[in-house]
Amino acid sequence: MQIHEIVSKNALVRSKLPGVNFVLNPYLGCGHFCRYCYATFMRKYSRHNQGTPWGEFVEVKTNIADLLFKELSSKRKTDKVFISSACDAYQPVELRYRLTRRCLEHLRAFGWGVEILTKSPLVARDIDILKTMIDVEVGMSVGTDDERVRRVLEPGAPPIAARIATLKRMKEAGIRTWAFIAPILPMNPEKLFEMLSPHVEFVMLDGLNYKGQVDRLFRQHGWGNELSGQYAAHIHAKLNRLFGRKVER
Repeated sequence: MQIHEIVSKNALVRSKLPGVNFVLNPYLGCGHFCRYCYATFMRKYSRHNQGTPWGEFVEVKTNIADLLFKELSSKRKTDKVFISSACDAYQPVELRYRLTRRCLEHLRAFGWGVEILTKSPLVARDIDILKTMIDVEVGMSVGTDDERVRRVLEPGAPPIAARIATLKRMKEAGIRTWAFIAPILPMNPEKLFEMLSPHVEFVMLDGLNYKGQVDRLFRQHGWGNELSGQYAAHIHAKLNRLFGRKVER
């Protein structure tokens, strides 16, 4: 993994996501190396060598917490920020740089809410901050119940069991939890439901939108059928039926 420190021009970014006004991404790039990653478009904003594969470099926005403090100081109204839309704020480099934690401290101080989406149990490190904030939701991205699938398609990401355990721990701490079942990967939907349902308030579903990135890998491992629209529709319908009212439309 190649790690480079950079200086960012802003912290809060206006969002085009529905229901989200601001996003915050402490890093550019991600060490989880999810083979289907939608955020590869961020490479055009990178100062990194364009020949380095996505997933093998991270740019660390070393000044982002200080920028956030200044930006929050200038806001007349409080709001809620989504962390993070184009990286994982709790990827391995966060252990060293602690940028996400510093940003949370500022958001708490200014009375802002936060919604977090991650694949990492490292988010539990910050329970002490999160449980004292006014409006908090922590989501875990889990696209399959199958650890073999995870190892192929998310080789740098934490194991599925660790993510489930983190949701359980968050919920026990009184934090509102959810799961992002996306993209829909090869899975046993009944098993995934049993793993997730006791530990989440709601779930969101989405299909595999960037099939070209993983076509070869899927076929190599015998998952050709799982690339089809029929498979996605079948699993989506099953998950809708299983989770029922917990599915956020």
